[in-house]
Amino acid sequence: MASHDAARWYVISLRPQGGHASLRRLARRHGAGLLALSPWRLQSLDGAAARAALARALAADVVLFTSPAAVVAARRLSALAPRRGQLWTTVGAGTAAALHEAGVDDVLAPARMDSEGLLALPPLQDLHGRSVGLVTAPGGRGLIARTLADRGASIRRAEVYRRLPLAPSPRALARLRALQAPAVLLLSSGEALDTLLRQLPADAIARLRALPVIAASARLADQARALGFAPVSRADGPQPGQLFAAAAAAVTPLRLASDSLPTAPTGTPA
Repeated sequence: MASHDAARWYVISLRPQGGHASLRRLARRHGAGLLALSPWRLQSLDGAAARAALARALAADVVLFTSPAAVVAARRLSALAPRRGQLWTTVGAGTAAALHEAGVDDVLAPARMDSEGLLALPPLQDLHGRSVGLVTAPGGRGLIARTLADRGASIRRAEVYRRLPLAPSPRALARLRALQAPAVLLLSSGEALDTLLRQLPADAIARLRALPVIAASARLADQARALGFAPVSRADGPQPGQLFAAAAAAVTPLRLASDSLPTAPTGTPA
């Protein structure tokens, strides 16, 4: 483990497999390490049924993408071209940026980048007689569909990708168990945390629960506390920079405490 503990502190990422790059860059910039505990990998869906569902969703009065992965998967199935009079919206800035990259210029995204922030947008308050195309994956964000349906919307759901559970590798578990430097768990998906906990052995779960948590929203903070995590702090939002800034603030007292511990004299076992 000595080579992994070269960093003075760590962030633990629950992003999907292959989705840790932005956090890893931020970690390197601030002298931190990153431990990836991906609970799943993402798989785009294809075939006639997926294409038909997406076409129906893209023809709705309101088109709502729930994640950047939904945008990437949808682009593999169809061109993304809003028609006049439609509202295209997203949960946050990352998904909006993915739509901009796909050529969709006019996208409404909430300042508060979570389900509650999206549902507070004025155009989504009264949806009687209107259709909402929800471009998403199975599971996740059930609050959005339920709330919009309660407001009168006809929901057209298009599942364009899916999350396949992925057990943490023995190497990742060994790193978690042996980690000695201060570390912080980053939480931007409640489903990711639930999925990970179902796959971890008891000792690894106990190790995680002993770490500070940075949650992207109040709802996620409440979920983490209900699952036995403490202490739990909130970031300003789910963007990598927001999560990392909160993590750096949370870990500073831990680093100071770690740095103040006496070191064993040379040649003396620690």
